[in-house]
This record gives sequence, C-alpha cells and structure tokens, in this order.
Amino acid sequence: MDCTVGIDVGSTYTKCVILSADGKIVSRKLAQTGFKLGEVSARLLNETLAESGLERSDIGYVIATGFGRHQVEDKDAAVTDLTAAARGTAFFFPDTRTVLDIGGQTMKASRIDENCKVDSFRLNDKCAAGTGAFLEKTAHYMGFKTEDVGPLLTTSRESVSISGVCAVFAESEVINHLSQGTAPADIMQGAISSLIKRSVQLMKRVRAEPGYTLVGGLLRFRTMVDEVQDKLGQKVNVPEGDLVQFAAAMGAAVLGHRRMQQLGMGTGLTVGSGAA
Repeated sequence: MDCTVGIDVGSTYTKCVILSADGKIVSRKLAQTGFKLGEVSARLLNETLAESGLERSDIGYVIATGFGRHQVEDKDAAVTDLTAAARGTAFFFPDTRTVLDIGGQTMKASRIDENCKVDSFRLNDKCAAGTGAFLEKTAHYMGFKTEDVGPLLTTSRESVSISGVCAVFAESEVINHLSQGTAPADIMQGAISSLIKRSVQLMKRVRAEPGYTLVGGLLRFRTMVDEVQDKLGQKVNVPEGDLVQFAAAMGAAVLGHRRMQQLGMGTGLTVGSGAA
C-alpha cells in the first residue's frame, strides 16, 4: 500500500494518476469527462490499476479533486483543484510561486507560498472567451478539430485583433475576419493572444511573483507558452508533454502520501519532499 491515486474530474477531461512512494508515476490515464462523472472516474481508476499491474488493495490513499470531485465514490478525501494544482505544480517545479491554469471552462491564477499554500487566487469562469472552450469553438467554426490547432498555429504570419470580452462578441469578430478573407491561422493566433491577455491580467490581480508555472490542456500549444513569457518578460515552467494536464491529479496523489504519513501509514515521498 505504498502507492496513492489522484483523480481530477475536470469539466472537459478527467485525469487519474498513480504515484509511488519514491515519487514515480506508475500509471496515468485521461478521458473526456462527459456527463457521467462517477462512471468515468471509476473507469479510469480501473484502467490505471490494470495498466500498472496493481490491485485496489495496493493503493493506500485516493484523493479526488476538480469540479466533479464529490461524484468520485471510491475516494478517501476530496480537495479543491486550487489546492491540488498548488501541490502538483510545486512537485514538478519546487520554485513555483504563481500558477496559471487554463482549462476548458475556467481560467485560474493563484499565488502560493513556500509551503504550497494558496495565498491569493482569481477565477475567470463567467465567460467562455477567457477559457479553452472559446479556442475550441473558434477552431470548430472554421472547420478544424481541436487537435488541428497546434499545426494550424505554426502557419500563422500575424495575429489579428479579437478584443471582445464576451464569447458571443468575440465570435462575431471571428466571423467578420473570415468574411474579409483573413487566414484561419491568423484568426486562431488572434484568439490565443486575446486569451493570453486575459490570463496575464488575472495573474496581475493575484500579485503574481516569479516562479511562474503554467498548466492546463491548452498549454500544450507552445505558442501560448511563448506568448505568456513574452508578456511577463520572465521564463515560465511548463510540465513536459501531457503532464501539463495532470498537475491537479498529481497534486492530489502527492497529498495522498502526505495524509498517509500523518496517519502513520507511510513515510511520505522520498523525492520532491519540498512539495509534499
């Protein structure tokens, strides 16, 4: 029972990770959340266990996070996604002091202290123009799939202005640009620039400090990372590959080891102790 599980039930995707006591990812899975939150979390847990060759009895603690955390039946505890993301980003990058998380339905900025406690946070969840949903909708409107966004951005020559503060108004700007013959790649770049502008404003509202770590599915697009760095004038941390989507799930698993240690069920993580 040296392993823990973190399950992040997000609005768009659900992530599950198994973390060993020596800080190694034993297995991880991701799937679209859909509308049966309890079922998708149970299925991912079973799949990660099967892939790792572990049994449920080998898991010492399960922590759920995300907006659907209370729908996860097989859990020992639940924590907010802000708490989990703070732990997960600091596990990846111990120098983290500011976290920007751009998800499908929300954008979150938080400032954390040296003990991974959230000092301040702000959410932009009132309008889709400040989230990944707007980028996906923009891509689909122009006839592209979400997975086409990355390759499409590499062909952009310039960023057109999309200034609408509401998704409806912003979509009208997209339609207008298309009617004028603007290249889809430049429209997509404009949509990303608009989103990054909002994200930097959100970070300023939490009095962001150096030690910036970016997470969330949209940060797998390198152009977004580059633009945030340009706006901040600072280097940023980004987990490698698809781990950028697993920060909250990782944080939940890290907290699982911490809880086990507090309960006398384990010795805690032997690596990444600064985050645990």
